Amino acid sequence: MENLLLSLCFPLLLFPVLPPTEAFFLPGSYPHRYGDGDLLSVKVNSLTSIETEMPYGYYTLPFCKPIDGVQNSRENLGELLMGDRIESSPYRFKSYVNETDVFVCSTGPLSKEEARIMKLRIDQVYQVNHILDNLPAIRYTEKGGFKLRWIGFPVGLNFNNVYYVFNHLRFKVLVNKYGDDHAISQASGAIGEGVDVVKSSRTRHNNVTQRIIVGFEVTPCSYRHDIKQMGNLQMYQKFPWGINCDPLSLAMVVKEGQPIVFSYEVSFEDSDIQWLSRWDAYLKMEGSQIHWFSILNSLMVVAFLAAFVLVIFLRTIRRDLTQYEEIDKDAQAEISEEVSGWKLVAGDVFRPPPNADFLCILVGDGVQILGMAFVIVLFAAFGFISPASHGALLTGMLFSYLILGFAAGYVSVKLWRAVSGGERKNWASVSWRASCFFPGVAFLVLVSMNSLLWGSQSTGAIPFYLFVILLLLWFFVSVPLTLVGGYFGLKSNSIEYPVRINHIAREIPPPKYPSWLVVIGAGTLPFGTLFIELYFIMSSLWLGQVYYVFGFLLVVMILLVIVCAEVALVLTYMHLCVEDWRWWWQSFFSSGSVAIYILIYSVNYLVFDLRSLSGPVSATLYLGYSFLMVVAVLLATGSVGFLSSFWFVYFLFSSVKLD
Repeated sequence: MENLLLSLCFPLLLFPVLPPTEAFFLPGSYPHRYGDGDLLSVKVNSLTSIETEMPYGYYTLPFCKPIDGVQNSRENLGELLMGDRIESSPYRFKSYVNETDVFVCSTGPLSKEEARIMKLRIDQVYQVNHILDNLPAIRYTEKGGFKLRWIGFPVGLNFNNVYYVFNHLRFKVLVNKYGDDHAISQASGAIGEGVDVVKSSRTRHNNVTQRIIVGFEVTPCSYRHDIKQMGNLQMYQKFPWGINCDPLSLAMVVKEGQPIVFSYEVSFEDSDIQWLSRWDAYLKMEGSQIHWFSILNSLMVVAFLAAFVLVIFLRTIRRDLTQYEEIDKDAQAEISEEVSGWKLVAGDVFRPPPNADFLCILVGDGVQILGMAFVIVLFAAFGFISPASHGALLTGMLFSYLILGFAAGYVSVKLWRAVSGGERKNWASVSWRASCFFPGVAFLVLVSMNSLLWGSQSTGAIPFYLFVILLLLWFFVSVPLTLVGGYFGLKSNSIEYPVRINHIAREIPPPKYPSWLVVIGAGTLPFGTLFIELYFIMSSLWLGQVYYVFGFLLVVMILLVIVCAEVALVLTYMHLCVEDWRWWWQSFFSSGSVAIYILIYSVNYLVFDLRSLSGPVSATLYLGYSFLMVVAVLLATGSVGFLSSFWFVYFLFSSVKLD
């Protein structure tokens, strides 16, 4: 997984503690201004590869280190969980000062182990990730007449079984003047961010031209330096000869006993890109028109299908209710033996299901997960979670999940009281188990996956102290809130059933077809609402792409909830019509069965889209995290199906007079 607790994302935690200002700004969303000659420091993130999905620290390879030592950036909880390790680097620029042929360092003769590790990372297609002013370095290549964008650049290249390293970097920094009122208004136009900062900056730099960074590009080259002619060059001194950076040329061979010399050049270029649009280059995806069209087409088809099913369903129910109300009591007595369908199971429809307390716990956890998803996607759709804030999305998910433990406890206990007939005993046990079930599953998965990452010495491994922090957050935040929610569920008005439950359960006629087959088939329609969007989410998680269409994701989630509810209602009504009163678990799994198709899709994605994923460890990591995602989807969609079916059954049998 991909970085402490000071990163804030949940609604109440979104804004940092600041002295009073005329406006506010979101973390990572305000522009930094640099005067000519100001020092710019480049940071480095973990080495990443889509072939192993295991990040490694930048300095696990023999790269140059800063003169004053490696400094770790303050990482938030999300960055640590994602495996990000942002550190200082020796690459330093002066704002708006072009430099060429700058010497960084020489590694000295490579040891056998250093050469082996570097060759291994080249074979595994690991990428180097530089960051300047919160912007990852982007690399452009051309293929077939198309301009392709890549975040980062490869460590090196294996050509004819000879390993070459990219040791010379050509940086390009795109800047925009930030001195006139027009530029200031455009840069601080969204949500009013940065207004106070701008004013204070103008006070300090009245006569200095200021610029903001709106782009950061890198071109890697493999260049062989003449070590004999270098003399005693110190870091940041210029080479006595010019360096021709040719991206298509390979010269610096990785070889045991041979040193590697690193160098760079940097140029600054004025750009008309506004600060608010500087992430557009990262968010653009090839074939975006097909992306939008596919999602829109899927939404329209599913919306029409859902509306069609809903209209037919409502008309059928209304007809049954009307016919039943028009029959007087004498007529009912005469034809009671001929009446069939849902009317005959009135005395059993609210009979508690097996493992009723466990079902209530699953529904409570599902409500908590669904609430977390809506909170995060809603705030991301409105731009409150910026891609510049590394790990903010994951941090927000964690905090919102913890706080929504209140909802899990309330729903679990309130449903449990209805199922248990108003009993008030053992409510704390139900709340406790609701607070433990999904976190317990997630903890087991994380520990299992983490043991593999620890064995591989990957930065993706969660540090032990972070496990302690997560356990403390769970025990002192989630558990108490779940118990408080359970207490409020206990004190709330109990749900009174509209009909009495018979002492003897009614015999259920033998089914004409296996009920489990219908339940599994019911998941196809909900899956149809999200399978296109699921592809882009999976690509973002496992192929390093930036996911940004949260507005569409919000619409898809709303539509998914509607479809899950309708599917559960239809199947519940079908079961009642064949005098099968066991609807409780079936309603949960009828909508939750979409998780089965997501699991199948995940395996298919592994086989066909992640063909280059190498090694059993990488495949195990993928399957483990996919399993956790499937369990979360099962609980969220299952809770939607159950709650909608519960409301429907309650409404149906409270709308007619039954003796």
